[in-house]
Amino acid sequence: IFLSAIVSRQFVEMTRTRIEGLLAAFPKLMNTGKQHTFVETDSVRYVYQPLEKLYMVLITTKNSNILEDLETLRLFSRVIPEYCRVLEESEISEHCFDLIFAFDEIVALGYRENVNLAQIRTFTEMDSHEEKVFRAVRETQEREAKAEMRRKAKELQQARRDAERSGKKVPAFGGFGSAGMTSVSSGSIITDTIVEPEKPKITPAPVRPSGPSKALKLGAKGKEVDNFVDKLKSEGETIMPTTGKRGSDVSKALPPPVNVESVHLRVEEKILLTCGRDGGLQNMEVLGMVTLRVTDDKNGRIRLIINNNDNKGLQLQTHPNVDKKLFTADSVIGLKNPEKSFPLNNDVGVLKWRLQTTDESLIPLTINCWPSESGTGCDVNIEYELQEESLDLNDVVISIPVPSGVGAPVIGDLDGEYKHDSRRNVLEWCLPVIDANNKTGSLEFSIAGQPNDFFPINVSFVSKRNYCDIQVTKVTHVDGDSSVRFSSETSFVVDKYEIL
Repeated sequence: IFLSAIVSRQFVEMTRTRIEGLLAAFPKLMNTGKQHTFVETDSVRYVYQPLEKLYMVLITTKNSNILEDLETLRLFSRVIPEYCRVLEESEISEHCFDLIFAFDEIVALGYRENVNLAQIRTFTEMDSHEEKVFRAVRETQEREAKAEMRRKAKELQQARRDAERSGKKVPAFGGFGSAGMTSVSSGSIITDTIVEPEKPKITPAPVRPSGPSKALKLGAKGKEVDNFVDKLKSEGETIMPTTGKRGSDVSKALPPPVNVESVHLRVEEKILLTCGRDGGLQNMEVLGMVTLRVTDDKNGRIRLIINNNDNKGLQLQTHPNVDKKLFTADSVIGLKNPEKSFPLNNDVGVLKWRLQTTDESLIPLTINCWPSESGTGCDVNIEYELQEESLDLNDVVISIPVPSGVGAPVIGDLDGEYKHDSRRNVLEWCLPVIDANNKTGSLEFSIAGQPNDFFPINVSFVSKRNYCDIQVTKVTHVDGDSSVRFSSETSFVVDKYEIL
């Protein structure tokens, strides 16, 4: 009988020559005609099971438990139909990496994990919190750049109108050239004033009568912004430029830790929340997890001291290999077998929790929207309030749907900044930071439409503080209880936050 390996996975350190030798010896030892069985040599045991024209083979040491080996083999064989429609060589090869990832959930470092098929499916399809945080930070930077362009456009437009009306000098902005601002007469006035205060006077550049140069193009929507500002001015509205100092902090939201120790911990939470527009919390769920990564085998046998100050009634669950009695009694996370070490260079979820409630007092950020019909459409008032004052929410974006084909909304009172996306028909209310010092704010705007047009409202944010007060305060060695240096990072992100 000639057999060749399609997919092979080793869970202990072995040389390639050793693996090829073991696989080459298997066809000579096996007995055909049986559903599943095992054969032994002087050093190893082959446990195998026919799968139509294929064989699933598990190679273990002779001192392993044969019953556990058979159970492990059965679970391996059940995983294959989850990813392969037919049991053929081409199908196995096409999904080889999916199978390897699933096998890694069954056996870790040579030891069988206490998992079932449903858990394996969940683990292999788990969403990446790091990817969501990275995308949130990247979108923040893009929004900051666009907001800065709009702010500069408003400042320059205001300066131009003031100069044309009164001839007075306008405050210095810096960082922008002056060519192509307007006609020759007004261009010379702005050139003399829009310079850095501490730098010498800049010589006026030649003015191009054909219009603004490409160097001053502030984005594709610059003309639309100018026309909107002119319309507001003609209606008697006062346009004040918004400051961008706090916006610079948003790009630093949830940065990766600079100094990562050999023992690194991630405390991650995500929230799913649905509220009614007239009040009432329909559902709120917070899912959290503590993930451990050890990169030095000297720190493999450790314990984590957990500080749980949460009083919201969450449910805690430890990893199957963690000593539950030790955690229940002393809030300490350690392996059931203290002689074993945590896996090296792998992210291991050691503790997770879940909070599900309909208690409105537990909503971290409340959103109230009051659309009222008027003769020309709707006047909409929106306000937020931070109820969980221990949180610092960064890059908060409150997205309000607006009717299409009726133009841009007319903004009244505003805390923070806004962005009207005419393609998506969404008004985005952007707030760089919401914390205890900035716990309330409001937005007013008018637009043609009906009250139902402004729902559902969606909210997104990121935070470097978790909602449930659970932290790892100390890491110690199993032997001697001496402290171990560790690093940690915390993130609290939105999976779904909707006001219907």
